[in-house]
Amino acid sequence: MGIRLENVGIAVRDLDAAVNFFTDLGLTLVGQDEVSGEWASTAVGLDGNHATIAMLQTPDGHGQIELFEYIHPDAIETEPTQPNEIGMHRVAFSVDDIDASLAIAARHGCHPLRGVATYEELYKLTYVRGPSGIIVMLAQDLRKR
Repeated sequence: MGIRLENVGIAVRDLDAAVNFFTDLGLTLVGQDEVSGEWASTAVGLDGNHATIAMLQTPDGHGQIELFEYIHPDAIETEPTQPNEIGMHRVAFSVDDIDASLAIAARHGCHPLRGVATYEELYKLTYVRGPSGIIVMLAQDLRKR
């Protein structure tokens, strides 16, 4: 049996803000659409499911994120997750220049949770709180200097 990761789906409160954040980081907007109807309700398990979605792809073509903003039912606001909570934890990206990536994140009001760490002179990495409270890990491979 073959298996392949298609994408990671993330509900957001403001689709345009989230798309702008991820495209500024270097992802490409592949498409945007509105989904609803019986098939959408059945697939997701929510009666009357109606959402605006955006699909973004990493520059290497291997990773995708699907962002969705619910029209119906109303989105449920929750407290942003903490790194040690059970459940969806974070989305991680390898970046060529962590300082440049952090400057882009800062333009969107997103800053490291604590700072930038260096792991055994192999990686510089950090978690930032992205749009809608999404935890985004940025990691730079120091061996690729």
